[in-house]
Amino acid sequence: MDGNGRWAEARGLPRRAGHRAGVEALRSAVRSAGELGINWLTVYAFSSENWSRPRSEVNDLMGLLRLFIRRDLAELHQNGVRVRIIGDRENLEKDIKSLLLEAENLTADNTNMNLVIAFNYGARDEILRAAKALMRDVQSGRLEANAVDLEAFGGYLDTAGIPDPDLIIRTSGEQRLSNFLLWQAAYAEFVFLPCHWPDFGRADLETAIATFNARERRFGGVGAREAVL
Repeated sequence: MDGNGRWAEARGLPRRAGHRAGVEALRSAVRSAGELGINWLTVYAFSSENWSRPRSEVNDLMGLLRLFIRRDLAELHQNGVRVRIIGDRENLEKDIKSLLLEAENLTADNTNMNLVIAFNYGARDEILRAAKALMRDVQSGRLEANAVDLEAFGGYLDTAGIPDPDLIIRTSGEQRLSNFLLWQAAYAEFVFLPCHWPDFGRADLETAIATFNARERRFGGVGAREAVL
């Protein structure tokens, strides 16, 4: 969800106005995804690298997270949305940890849609934490070294039990992953949109889905057309 700051600057507004507009776009995206029958939606809310931003901007982003959960959690729960959080929670402020846990616990039994929020998340950090946890289990004897395979390693990632993404959408014209779901995106399709995130609407989501549906996914094999030649 990229381009909040640039959206605000283009309008002569402070960056926090862009982040607030971005939250509104997120609300709309979650509703639209549910209406379109999307079962899993993952949003990159705050990266582990975002802590390097000015303290005032970080504080504002934390405030928006608190506001989003307190204001929207009841509606998400009512609509049958299950909330899951991925990312490192170790050094987060106590009230942030509590809010994240509350969102997960309250919605744990919901089945209409899954909303995964990547918060204080970085894919390299996730892979490193998973490797360390796996190594501890091997050293302690809880896991046999010969049993380590792709599936076993995936069980140590933040996304254990969450399907790999089929489609990754990035806004604002940026064309890179920026440390997002590096392991899980091995066979994802990418759609890069020129609009800044606050301008992202249902039509943009539908365009991205239509682009995805028009592609042929081979997963390292031959395509259907090639197979019959």
